[in-house]
Amino acid sequence: MRRIGMPLLHALLLAAAMFASGSAMAASCAWPDWEHFKQNTVSADGRVIDASTPEQATVSEGQSYALFFALIANDRATFDRLLNWTQNNLAQGDLTKHLPAWQWGRHETKAGDKATWGVLDSNAASDADIWIAYTLLEAGRLWHERSYTALGTVLARTIVAQETAVVPGLGRTVLPGPMGFHPHDDVWRLNPSYVPPQVMRRMASALPEQPEWKAMLDSSARLVTDTAPHGYSPDWVLYQRGKGFGPDPATKAESAYNAIRVYLWVGMLATDAPARSSMLDVFKPLADYVAAHGAPPERVDTQSGAVIGSNQGNAGFSTAVAPYLDALGRHDLAQAQVQRARTLAGQSPLGYYSQVLTLFGLGYLDGLYRFDADGAVVPAWMSTCPARH
Repeated sequence: MRRIGMPLLHALLLAAAMFASGSAMAASCAWPDWEHFKQNTVSADGRVIDASTPEQATVSEGQSYALFFALIANDRATFDRLLNWTQNNLAQGDLTKHLPAWQWGRHETKAGDKATWGVLDSNAASDADIWIAYTLLEAGRLWHERSYTALGTVLARTIVAQETAVVPGLGRTVLPGPMGFHPHDDVWRLNPSYVPPQVMRRMASALPEQPEWKAMLDSSARLVTDTAPHGYSPDWVLYQRGKGFGPDPATKAESAYNAIRVYLWVGMLATDAPARSSMLDVFKPLADYVAAHGAPPERVDTQSGAVIGSNQGNAGFSTAVAPYLDALGRHDLAQAQVQRARTLAGQSPLGYYSQVLTLFGLGYLDGLYRFDADGAVVPAWMSTCPARH
């Protein structure tokens, strides 16, 4: 009998271990939009760059979204580069001790001085932090990597400690960041797009030892559904003790570039997710507007439901609302928005924000991932890649 050489034996053992882990053997599904995003927006060391800004800024939100997309793509090498850059540059080298700063980039310099780079605003942003914690927990589960799970668990605990508050009449609630969102003793400034329902539900189920996440399920659902009296979500909202939700004077109760994500999150809820039907119903006026005008509006007065100005939302707006329209059963309308987005993208390159909305919306509609009723993400590479059209 021929002896197996040590290199071959090691290879066989490694293959067996990979087969046992399941995810390690799974192939990556073709995702041209992700490859384009990596090539044009992500630096070699793992920084998502918003080239439209003079600071060539990176925001924690961009890092969080890219981490999620890397998981969907089964692209662990990019995932680790993104995570390492985020930890080293936004979290003072340690995400177990520091929330990531929300903005990093080129500092202003005098003429002739050499450019310097670093944190531009050290306040954290809870939407990014929640997505990072969620994605770490899901990466730990899907890639069978305990270090991701441990880091996500610790980050989730820090979020609870620094970016939530017990609001009278609302309960434990996500604040947009550690500083600046509790302007008066009885007033809190909140953002509905910061609490994706499926993400909040998964955090609650994945972290039973942190009961605050379960407590935030109700307040998050109310923040999404109770702030849209005419079917449009506001970018920002105030909550006042004894009075409840009200318009935010600083943003004139507008629905615009923040709120467009609310329709995206709701549209991607699993068909058997709790409260899905009621959430879909809230925003039907948006769907009716798209049907009548061919595109979502860029800005809306949420207190009256009146569209502000004549501008239509950009390509990212169309890809953000497409899953919502599809979830309503308005499939032709959803596909029309997909086609509009592709046409606009062909006319001029998409900016950073439109690109991430496109990755979320079209990646979902193309079947590259879904969420289950519990909020867990289910990438296509775990089973069968979708057929390319």
